[in-house]
Amino acid sequence: MEQDITIKITDREGVVHTIEAPTDMAMNLMEVVRSYELAPEGTIGVCGGMAMCASCQCYVVSDTELPEMQDDEEAMLSEAFYVKDNSRLGCQIQITTEMEGLEVILAPES
Repeated sequence: MEQDITIKITDREGVVHTIEAPTDMAMNLMEVVRSYELAPEGTIGVCGGMAMCASCQCYVVSDTELPEMQDDEEAMLSEAFYVKDNSRLGCQIQITTEMEGLEVILAPES
């Protein structure tokens, strides 16, 4: 049986939220942020998780092993604002048991 994992998300106001994310609902990080309302409606996941916008960009601060970045995510980040070496699109990070302990900071709204 899959269980929830604990992840830490720092929102755009700098507030750290330690949340339980379900691993059995095929959710991605952007959807978790939305379901916990950690970013105002309409400011995250604008494209619906297609890697077509960078509204769910986040900075990965834990050394959690993440799935490799795909071309469309890389292309989107190459044009986004506030990109850092540890930037990822939240919609491309699936919540799985391997993500236990993941810590991210939401990038500023661009």
